[in-house]
Amino acid sequence: MATITPEITPQETTKKAPVILTSKAVTKVKEIMGQQNPVPAGLRVGVVGGGCSGFSYSMSFENAPGIMDKVFDMDGLKVYVDATSVTYLNGCIVDYLETIEGAGFKFENPNVKSTCGCGSSFNV
Repeated sequence: MATITPEITPQETTKKAPVILTSKAVTKVKEIMGQQNPVPAGLRVGVVGGGCSGFSYSMSFENAPGIMDKVFDMDGLKVYVDATSVTYLNGCIVDYLETIEGAGFKFENPNVKSTCGCGSSFNV
């Protein structure tokens, strides 16, 4: 008897995600996504060149993964990470914080060697 296995597209992976979003972060992203029209398919998390220390984090909504993206499911939220960013984000935790000073997403990345004074860019 033949065994039927589900087909997995090249973008999908069962490997451990390089970046983890906390439950608070996932909840906030889903809340913001629900306000978009049309509702995006997922969230892109990445690293881009720039800033005073060399790299900055990026988060944006996407309607589909790119050809070189890894796709991870986090509590029903599709998270897309491009192949280059995987290296820089390995072990990174993204949280959502609400404090008296303001609210926003916070990246805790063990790969970072230094950050700039304003905290918006980093060096690895």
